[in-house]
Amino acid sequence: MAESRENTPVVIVGAGVAGLTLANILQRNGVDCVVLEKRSRAYIDQRQRAGALDSFGVHVIRKWGLGEVLEGGDPIPQDEGGFFIDGQAMPMDIEHDEEGGMFIPQHVLVRNLTDAFLAEGGNLRYEALDVRLENVGGEQPTVRYQDTDGTTKVITCDFIAGADGFHGVSRATIPADVLSEYSYEYGYSWLTVWAAVATSPAGMAIHERGLSGMIPRGANATRIYLQCPVDDTPEQWPDERIWSELEARFGTPVTSGEILSKQVIPLRSVVFDPMSYGKLFLLGDAAHIVPPMSAKGIHLALHDTDMFAKALLARIQQDDTSLLKSYSADCLRHIWNYQAFAAWITDLMHNAGDASYEGEFRKQVARAEMMRMFTSPTANKLFGELTAGTN
Repeated sequence: MAESRENTPVVIVGAGVAGLTLANILQRNGVDCVVLEKRSRAYIDQRQRAGALDSFGVHVIRKWGLGEVLEGGDPIPQDEGGFFIDGQAMPMDIEHDEEGGMFIPQHVLVRNLTDAFLAEGGNLRYEALDVRLENVGGEQPTVRYQDTDGTTKVITCDFIAGADGFHGVSRATIPADVLSEYSYEYGYSWLTVWAAVATSPAGMAIHERGLSGMIPRGANATRIYLQCPVDDTPEQWPDERIWSELEARFGTPVTSGEILSKQVIPLRSVVFDPMSYGKLFLLGDAAHIVPPMSAKGIHLALHDTDMFAKALLARIQQDDTSLLKSYSADCLRHIWNYQAFAAWITDLMHNAGDASYEGEFRKQVARAEMMRMFTSPTANKLFGELTAGTN
């Protein structure tokens, strides 16, 4: 089999938000890199995922001079939606950060990041198969993969950024006796639905039947969430059941329409420690998972990217290795802060409605905590900071 060899300072595995943001930052600071992605561009461009970008995420992207990739996003209205508790609407006036967050469908953000990278001459290789990371603990690691024409490509590099998601090859390359996994299963799932319909009503509904949400993702696009048993399947949720269950939990008529996709996602939190091994550094979902209730997946991915970009540029431009050495510890402090927020808000929102999971006592405690956010400026301010990602 044919084999070709080359060299580059940085190989980035994964062309998602973290990988492509890092690629753009490096390229605009004069550092060559190669991005490897196992999927095709057509698949990546149409893949539907959540798109909540908090104030911190917007700030990071603009700080690195990438503001143009936010085109196609919509500012999060400060009075959008609210909480529906037992069918009663309770809008919450949350104290917002000045810069504000936005809704930008993740495939749009990824597409914009891709276009920006390629427009500057970026080296992005789709359908890179059987990626293997070798000698990551040595001075010069090697990345091997198979090209679409059957050629084995071998890239020698100085650093590898593993941004290839929870099931990617990057974290699996770290020896098992080096890596610690901390995880928590919440005991229930979300049915997540993508619907081509205007969002009405918008917000989260707390009800004894379970949590539900209708979140706007554009003028005629809605992301729907329905709490369900952990072993439910999409087949158990025909379209008619989805709309009737939403109406029951919100306690008001909902705008129905075409459902484009649906899947069941078990809620869990996962953290891997350390986030680096030799010349390999993990970013985003390769290192941690937060439940979707917190809307902090992109936040943590961009925080990792920001930290690693600063550390790598300090090493390359100033021969300063201190930030690379502390990368994992620096990221994990922030990650655990937002895992704490994610666990709190997830338990709070689910316990406040469905008493079958942890009982009536926990339901009443959750209701008391929730009312504190409506009545206490201090509690409201902290919640606003965590929601904005600025805490």
